[in-house]
Amino acid sequence: MVNPDIQGRVYPPTAPYLVGREKVREFARAVLSGSPLHHDPEVARAAGYADVVAPPTFAIAVQDLTLQQLLADDEAAVDFSRVVHGDQRFTYSRPIVAGDELTGTMTVTSVKRLGGNSMVTSATEIVDAAGDHVVTAISTLVVRAADETGAAA
Repeated sequence: MVNPDIQGRVYPPTAPYLVGREKVREFARAVLSGSPLHHDPEVARAAGYADVVAPPTFAIAVQDLTLQQLLADDEAAVDFSRVVHGDQRFTYSRPIVAGDELTGTMTVTSVKRLGGNSMVTSATEIVDAAGDHVVTAISTLVVRAADETGAAA
């Protein structure tokens, strides 16, 4: 069972993540986005961006670094073998573009029990090198309860 006392916990900022042009292109291909904004720097510049624009869900690459902090926190007691991703949302101030240096800081906003399962919601504030907000990534993880044998229900 997840420790409910982690609600409100703020983890340290992640090391800066440098958004690479090829990472943006790879991610765009993986999510089947053929938009030239994600692939062609000249098209992106003509549209007013400094470089290729990341698809909206690219922020998960930075948020994942913060979720790794939660999963490594023994006090939190999140058993990753029982985790199911329940929800994901993003709120942007501006798009992510290649060349951005992003840092994420995660806060555990809610820990709830529902039917024996734990639901852990966190918000990761992602800022650029100047400290300006880029995106908030909100994620809910469902940590499934174990049955009497200890297996996931």
